[in-house]
Amino acid sequence: MRSIWKGSLAFGLVNVPVKVYSATESHDITFHQVHAKDGGRIKYQRVCTECGEVVPYQEIDKAYDSEDGERVVLTDEDFEKLPAAEKHEIPVLQFVPTEQIDPILFEKSYYLEPDSSSPKAYGLLAATLEQSDRTALVHFTLRQRTRLAALRTRDGLLILQTLLWPDEVRAAEFESLDDIEKPKQRELAMAETLVESMSDDFDPTEFTDEYQVELRTLIDEALARGGEKVFQVAEPDTDEEDAEVLDLVAALQRSVDAAGKKVPSGSSSDGKKSSKDDEDDEGAKKKAPAKKTASKSTAKKSPAKKSTAKKTASTSTAARKSPAKKTAAKKTSGERKGA
Repeated sequence: MRSIWKGSLAFGLVNVPVKVYSATESHDITFHQVHAKDGGRIKYQRVCTECGEVVPYQEIDKAYDSEDGERVVLTDEDFEKLPAAEKHEIPVLQFVPTEQIDPILFEKSYYLEPDSSSPKAYGLLAATLEQSDRTALVHFTLRQRTRLAALRTRDGLLILQTLLWPDEVRAAEFESLDDIEKPKQRELAMAETLVESMSDDFDPTEFTDEYQVELRTLIDEALARGGEKVFQVAEPDTDEEDAEVLDLVAALQRSVDAAGKKVPSGSSSDGKKSSKDDEDDEGAKKKAPAKKTASKSTAKKSPAKKSTAKKTASTSTAARKSPAKKTAAKKTSGERKGA
C-alpha cells in the first residue's frame, strides 16, 4: 500500500507522527462506453453551453446556482480567502463513548501507521482507546476538505473513519409508519425463536459478491470465445485523464517550450545549426576531427612558449580530456620539434 497522507496526531501536548492509508478498495469491475459497431472509446469534451466552444481546463472556474436562478462564479483567489484547517495535523477534539456514535454517520475508513523511529506514543494512544472503550473525535483534512472523523483502535492498530455531518443525514419521515399496528406478544415470541435459530457469529469471509463473480466469469468466457464482440485495443486511451493530469501535462509542455528558447552558443536562433556550422562539420569529417581539435587546444594554451615542460603539461592536459586528443597532441609536439 502507498500512504496518501503524512502528518501527526495532536493528542494534548503529545504529537504522534503517522501515515494514512486507504483501508478499503472497490472490487467492482469498471466499464467504458464504446461504439457498438467497432468498439472505439467514446470521448467527451468540455463544451460551453453559451458559445459552443471547447473550453480548456485552465479556463474553467467553479460556480454556484442559487434557488432564484442566479449564478455566481468563484475563482481560486476566492477559495484562498476561506479558513483552512491544519493540513498536516489531526487534532483530537474530545473522547466520547463508542456506542454513542450512530453507524449511519460512518463514511470511509483509513489505516494509521506510526511514522516514527519510536512509536511508543502511538501504542499508548491505541491502548488507551481500547481500555477506555471510547472513540476520539478528530478533524481530518484531505484534499482541501476538512471532515469530522472517529479515531478508534482495532487489534492495536489505529483506524480513522470519516463521519458525515449531521445535516448530511436525511430525516426519515414516512407517513406509512404512523398506522403500523403494534405486534402482539405471541408474534414477537415466534419471531425471536426464528432469530435464535438463525443466529451465528459474524464472519465476513463466509459471504461473497456473487454478482461480481458471475460477471468476471462472463467476461472471461467472452474473451476466450472471441468473435465480433472482441476488439484489439491499439494503444491506451489518454483522453480520459483527469483534469489535474491534463493540467500537469500542459505545465510540462510550457516548460519544454521555454527550455527550447535557450539557444546554445554557435547555433542559430531557431535552435538549429547554422549553415556555417554545417560546413565546418562536413569539412571536419574529411580532415580528421581529432587532429583539428587538439591543435586548436594546444595553440590556445601555449602558442609562443617552447619549454619542454610546458609542452608536456599541455599534452598531459589534452590526454586527460580524450584519447583522440592525446594522439593529436603528441603528433603536434613532434612536428614542432622537427621544425
